[in-house]
Amino acid sequence: METDFTRRSTYFYDLPQELIAQTPVEPRTASRLLHLDRSTGAVSHHHFYDLWQFLRKGDLLVMNDSRVLPARLYGVREDTGSPIEFLLLKPTAEKVWEIICKPAKKAKPGKRFRFGEKLTAEVMDVTEDGGRLVRFACEGNLYAVLDEIGQMPLPPYITEKLQDKERYQTVYARELGSSAAPTAGLHFTPELLADLRSQGIDEAFVTLHVGLGTFRPVKDDDIRNHHMHIEHYTIPEETAEKIRQTKANGGRVIAVGTTSCRTLEGAAAEYGEIRACEGDTGIFIYPPYDFKVIDGLITNFHLPESTLIMLVSAFAGYDHTMNAYAEAVRERYRFFSFGDAMIIL
Repeated sequence: METDFTRRSTYFYDLPQELIAQTPVEPRTASRLLHLDRSTGAVSHHHFYDLWQFLRKGDLLVMNDSRVLPARLYGVREDTGSPIEFLLLKPTAEKVWEIICKPAKKAKPGKRFRFGEKLTAEVMDVTEDGGRLVRFACEGNLYAVLDEIGQMPLPPYITEKLQDKERYQTVYARELGSSAAPTAGLHFTPELLADLRSQGIDEAFVTLHVGLGTFRPVKDDDIRNHHMHIEHYTIPEETAEKIRQTKANGGRVIAVGTTSCRTLEGAAAEYGEIRACEGDTGIFIYPPYDFKVIDGLITNFHLPESTLIMLVSAFAGYDHTMNAYAEAVRERYRFFSFGDAMIIL
C-alpha cells in the first residue's frame, strides 16, 4: 500500500514518556549523535563530540543565532494582588507586546499588573485569538529588565525547572527575539566549533526568531489544511556569499536545525537563489520536497505527527526517518529539546 504523505497519522511513532529529556546533559557535547545515511538509510551511533567524523574540509555549517527571550513573567494584578502569568509573543510597538496570559479572565482591558519592583503592564486590548495587547512600563530598556526577571518559556513537555537559563541558549546566540531555542545548536561548545574551524569546516549564521507556533500541533489529519506559523528571518550578505562559495567549491551546506533549514529553503523558494535578504517565512516542508540549498541536516528528535518530523522525512526520506526513530527509541535516545541529536548526510 502506498504511503500517503499528506496524512498526519503517517508521521506517528510510539514514544515512551521516560525518553522525553527533562534536563540537558553536561557537557553539551556529551549528548548522543545518531548518523543517518540519506542514500542507504544506514544508522550508526556516536556522541556529539564525534561530529568531526562526518564533516570534511570545505563544508559549511549554517546556524541560527537567535537568542531566546526570557518571555515568561509571573506577577500580580495591582488592584487585587491575584497572581497572573504572562507569556510574551511579539512586539507590536515600543514597549507594546502581544501576549497570552493565564488566568485570562483576570486580564480585561484597562487592568494593570506588576512584575516585581521594576516592571508594570496595562492591558490595552484583546486580540482575535484571545490573547492580549499590553503596554509595559519600566525604567530604561525593556529587554534588559526581561533578561533580569523573566523565566525561559520552556516547551510544555519539560516539567522540571531549569537551573541555568543559559542552558536553553546556544553558545552563539546573540539576536534576541525567539520564544523557543533552536535546539539543534544546544550541543555545540566554543571548543568544538574551534576544533571544526581548525579542520577547515566553516560556519555562517542566519537569524530566524522561533515562535511558539513551533509547538502548535497539527490538528487536521490532512496536513495540507495546517496553517504554518509565520517567523521572521534574516540572511546577511556574508552568509549568502559563504553559501555560494561552498557550493561553487564542491562543499556541502549543512543546516544546524530545522529553523536554519526553513530559513534557507524559504528564501530560496521565494527568490530562486540564496541572497542577502530579510522577510517572513511560513514554509511548510513535507514529502516529497525538492531541497534547493541544504546538503545535510543536524537536528534533534521531534514530536510524533509534528511539522518538524515531516520536514526531516522530506529530507532523509520517509522510510529512512521512521526506521531511524524506531532505532533511537530501541537504543533509549533522549528526545525533544534537551535530548540527543542526529546528523543526516
